[in-house]
Amino acid sequence: MPESSNLKWQFINSGFHSGSFNMECDIDLAGKLQRGEILPTLRIYGWKPWAVSLGYNQSGNDINENKCSEYGFDIVRRPTGGRAILHANELTYSVVMFADGKGITEIYSLISKALVAGLKKICPEVSYETSQPNFQSLYKKQESIPCFSASARYEVQIKGKKLVGSAQRRFSSADLPEIVLQHGSILLGPEHKLLAEILNVETDEVKEKIVNDIGSKTIDLSSAVHRTVTFDETASVILSGFEETMESSFHHHQGAII
Repeated sequence: MPESSNLKWQFINSGFHSGSFNMECDIDLAGKLQRGEILPTLRIYGWKPWAVSLGYNQSGNDINENKCSEYGFDIVRRPTGGRAILHANELTYSVVMFADGKGITEIYSLISKALVAGLKKICPEVSYETSQPNFQSLYKKQESIPCFSASARYEVQIKGKKLVGSAQRRFSSADLPEIVLQHGSILLGPEHKLLAEILNVETDEVKEKIVNDIGSKTIDLSSAVHRTVTFDETASVILSGFEETMESSFHHHQGAII
């Protein structure tokens, strides 16, 4: 199997869809790549309506369904791991690519470099995390329910504050190539902070800790550069960053799932 960086890619801007559509589409693209039906793919998309996504193994009890209904938020489960995310004012990226023998952190590093290369064109202070927290210990605490409560190694940030939350899954088969699906949320505005309002937590103190953590440990692009950063502007620089990093040409499919 040739290196992914030497292959042609396809780029899909599929626009705004429901949570179930977005997650099913990511899985479908991974399957199609594994069967040789499509090129490695960078997809960008948004969420309509806004939605809360839970990590693959996360308890559904972490989310207050009645509160979500009041706000008009969908609830969906991701095919990847990690913790809860409110997909609101953001751009979500999705990458399906051949593993090519690369480990989890290698792929995270490669994709993060592409994200950083693009996002630096909006905010020059974008970088990625180099340390790794103890997630086994962290996940035992209720305040860790939000994905954006901590940054993993190679996750994208601005001045130590998390800008992009990402998760990865691998699809392997005895007679087919191993495929990586990685997707993540790029925060465009502060609306993700509403997540604290729809979580099931035991005490007001825990809720206050979550509110403070999201406020102190996250940042969005618009706040970072003191102007409104749009979905379309971000889409353009993300594609540019991937083209530079992957050293590949990208075939464009606007609004289509190929």
